[in-house]
Amino acid sequence: MIRAATPDDVPAILAMIGELAAYEREPEAAQATEPQLKEALFGPQPAAFALLAESGDAPVGFALWFRNFSTWTGTHGVYLEDLYVRPEARGDGHGKALLAALAEICVARGYERFEWSVLDWNEPSIGFYRSIGARPMDEWTTFRLTGEALHHLAATSRVNGA
Repeated sequence: MIRAATPDDVPAILAMIGELAAYEREPEAAQATEPQLKEALFGPQPAAFALLAESGDAPVGFALWFRNFSTWTGTHGVYLEDLYVRPEARGDGHGKALLAALAEICVARGYERFEWSVLDWNEPSIGFYRSIGARPMDEWTTFRLTGEALHHLAATSRVNGA
């Protein structure tokens, strides 16, 4: 079963974020707290949204996403930040069901793009994504600015009150 997450699901989502970070070989990188996640998902101005996959009453996976915008299509889209299914539930269709639910959100709302990133070594996921018709954006490289470099660039800003 796939359903929208509720505030009561935050501890389970946070636990699965930690499991995903460990799977992606960066367990120390998952530093979000329950209050941060609760605010991001259920605060007055939600920054992100989550779907939960359940087997019985146990959470076995989640998808965390946010809206993006394409200047080329003039429409919003969905950016999937995290998709995770617990190892014991993999192969039972939960990942595909989460992606199908997000595709349904896109179609219902007139969004023209549904995008996400995958680590280049994650062959099982890449194969799965290709099997549902997703294609890699081989000509694009993701860039990230964090830490000291982010602060250094921010210090050069000439915008007041950004």
